[in-house]
Amino acid sequence: MLILSNPLLVFLLSCIMYRSLIFIPFPIDLFSKLLLGIGCVLMVCFPFYTSAQTFTGTGGLIPDNGTVVDFPLNVSGLTPGTLDNSFGLLTVCMNITHTWDADLDVQLVSPGGMAILLFSGVGGSGDDFLNTCLDMSAPNPIGSAGAPFTGSFRPMGMLGNFNNGSNGNGVWKLRITDTYPADQGNLLDWSISFGANPPQPFPFTDSDLPLIVITTNGQTILNDPRIVCDMGIIDNGPGNRNALTDMYNNYNGRIAIEIRGSSSQSFPKKSYAFETQNLSGANLNVPLLGMPAENDWILYAPYTDKTMMRDALAYRLGRDLGAYAPRYAFAELFINGQYMGVYCLEEKIKRDNNRVNIATLTTTDTTGNELTGGYILKIDRTDGPGSYFTSAYPGNFGNINFVYSDPEGHELHPLQKNYIETTIDHFEDVLAGPQFMHPQNGYRKLIHVPSFIDYFLVNELSNNVDGFRLSTFLYKNKNSIDSLIHMGPLWDYNLGFGNADYCSGASTSGWSYIHSGNCGDVPFWWDRFMQDSTFVRELRCRYEELRQTFFSASYLNGFIDSVAQVLNESKDRNYLAWPILGTYVWPNPFVGNTYQQEIVYMKSWINSRLNWMDANIPGACPNLGLAEHSSALYLALFPNPANTQITFAFSSSTVITDLFIYDRLGKLLKQQQFSGSQLTLSVEDLSPGIYFVQWNSGSNQGVQKFVISR
Repeated sequence: MLILSNPLLVFLLSCIMYRSLIFIPFPIDLFSKLLLGIGCVLMVCFPFYTSAQTFTGTGGLIPDNGTVVDFPLNVSGLTPGTLDNSFGLLTVCMNITHTWDADLDVQLVSPGGMAILLFSGVGGSGDDFLNTCLDMSAPNPIGSAGAPFTGSFRPMGMLGNFNNGSNGNGVWKLRITDTYPADQGNLLDWSISFGANPPQPFPFTDSDLPLIVITTNGQTILNDPRIVCDMGIIDNGPGNRNALTDMYNNYNGRIAIEIRGSSSQSFPKKSYAFETQNLSGANLNVPLLGMPAENDWILYAPYTDKTMMRDALAYRLGRDLGAYAPRYAFAELFINGQYMGVYCLEEKIKRDNNRVNIATLTTTDTTGNELTGGYILKIDRTDGPGSYFTSAYPGNFGNINFVYSDPEGHELHPLQKNYIETTIDHFEDVLAGPQFMHPQNGYRKLIHVPSFIDYFLVNELSNNVDGFRLSTFLYKNKNSIDSLIHMGPLWDYNLGFGNADYCSGASTSGWSYIHSGNCGDVPFWWDRFMQDSTFVRELRCRYEELRQTFFSASYLNGFIDSVAQVLNESKDRNYLAWPILGTYVWPNPFVGNTYQQEIVYMKSWINSRLNWMDANIPGACPNLGLAEHSSALYLALFPNPANTQITFAFSSSTVITDLFIYDRLGKLLKQQQFSGSQLTLSVEDLSPGIYFVQWNSGSNQGVQKFVISR
């Protein structure tokens, strides 16, 4: 058996037997001699490497709390040395003792520095990986198996990417990261095997999406601290293909990058935060993929959201409703030569003229008007002492914390922390007090009510289980510009629109602010607002406006279809790299076997949700005498819906006409007198929604409705 496992000995033995059999004195038929001869010739002409070549390495301690450790294995004498489509890496096997397997992130690193993910976040609280082998030909993915993972499983990454013509001789590394504290483990041993018929590299040539290429230069991207590495972006414009061989034409430079997210860090497809930098390490503002220049960016990894567009839908609605929400662009990501799938490059929420456009706050702004803004806060998990303050009004299960987002806690002067905490405390005290509905002394003098209403409606439409209690932003400008507290921007909707199997996230009925409060701490604000008849009436009027525009089925389905078309090609590569269609990924309430089934489910869920909201949203919205009517004089409005301006054209020449524009509540917003038959009026300062124009021209008068849509 030992001889037969060695290709060279087999070759020599076959040739010796061939020569001996030709000249031996006892009889042998010519056909047998011919077969032996052909076998010898074939081994001379074609390399014989059908048997596997296995190399075994030792192990050691796996430290906890995010420490990265490499376990080296020296491969030498590999024959042939070049890994390609005929001979290459076959399997990786290991024995690991460790509690809570989901803590582990395990990668294989080639001598050339390419890192391929074997598994991450699998096994939950189970223990150990015993005789665990990663093999691309295995029938079951490791993500669908359980501890101790004995046997062969498909890895999360593409092992075939190693078989790309590179040299297999050199130091290979098993890179293990225990991402959480409190438990260490041990790698007992590990091995890699090479042989014929290996898995092939990922089949990528070019894309209709931009390509983002990150090279870490041998470093591992961590949760903290950020590492400095290189990034290039290829974007040849709409309608053009993008190939890895193209020049970097959108960005080519340094970045400082880290893993981001909370629960999403357990997913094998990681999200990242990065800063663009110059050669000296200073922040460098650049426009990426058509977005305004800045230096702080998010690479969001759609994973549990298999449509890959729930965030995009929410952010689009946020901008449609007239507020800032992060811009985004889809791209395909490569890290150290490994295909990582479809990503969404997003703007990070921060103070900027093109993002949250509030005044800059410096550490010296500690008195007077300068002290009053701008501040961005978020209701979320904290980042440790000094990063937050706590509401005086606890939630259902514990404290509600306001995290200093921009500036961050360590950047704020104590007087600034005291100011913004006192501002929020005062708002909550007034809202909780007996005169909270008073038109002059109540909460309305302290907050921008329309932003609270719009935030409420998007969260309720999406039934976002994280809404109201996590990833919930609010901001305040300087008093000289705007003294009110604003809600927003919108953020983090991957578990919205029916994509959570807890806290009634999959239900199309019931109010999210109540459901979320049953599984987390939601501020008392929303319950209190619902006790105010004026707030409820405004909420109802705004909802009815949106149902005719951005909350209509035709608009929402059209947007979903447009994004699905953008992802039509790239989605197939994404789900080849991450084969999770038809597989439960926490916290999916619905598991579609195809991408189209995921899209159909989301559309159907949204439609059912809107039907429930139609029947259950409280209040009534009076037209206040502004029902549409007209006289013999006909008025045409165009475009309708309008964007930044609208033209009023009468059917005949008029002498003098008075125009009045009202909102749905009958509030007069604009007044204009003109002569002639036509007037073009700017409406850029009006938020998207439904409006009424009333005109008086001599004995003729009328009221017509128009819509502003952006």
